[in-house]
Order: sequence, then structure tokens, then C-alpha cells
Amino acid sequence: MEQGKLKEYWKINLSYLISLLVVWFVVSFGFGILLVDQLNAIHIGGFKLGFWFAQQGSIYTFVVLIFVYVALMNRLDKKFDVRED
Repeated sequence: MEQGKLKEYWKINLSYLISLLVVWFVVSFGFGILLVDQLNAIHIGGFKLGFWFAQQGSIYTFVVLIFVYVALMNRLDKKFDVRED
């Protein structure tokens, strides 16, 4: 791959990574620690929502973000014709 396309590829890849890490940070730190008191006013299935985010929500979000990253990278690989078949 030529140098210009390589730089563009990694620039897009890093923007994906930063965006997904920001989402994970907001869910794990923001919802699980900073906003826990406000979220605890909401109950789902007998559990406080803030407690759920602190214990399970950030883990589920991380797993979903892995699949989102895979889908984004597969699309990016096709765009730059560096996919693995």
C-alpha cells in the first residue's frame, strides 16, 4: 500500500479506536461511578440501574464494542483493499 493510503488507513483506524474508547469510558466510569446516584433512582428487574452499570453494563458494552470494531475494521479493510479472505 502506498504511503498516503497507509496514513489515511491508520488515521481512520485511530479515530475508530478513540471513539469506541470514549463510549466505553462514558459507560464504565460515567455511568458506573459519576452518575451512579442519579441512575440508582431507576430500578430494572429489582436492581438499581447505577449498580447494574457498575457491575454488568460496562462489561456488556465492552463486548458489544468489540463486535462494532470488528465490523468497522472489516468495512475499512474492504475500502482500502487489505481484507483477509
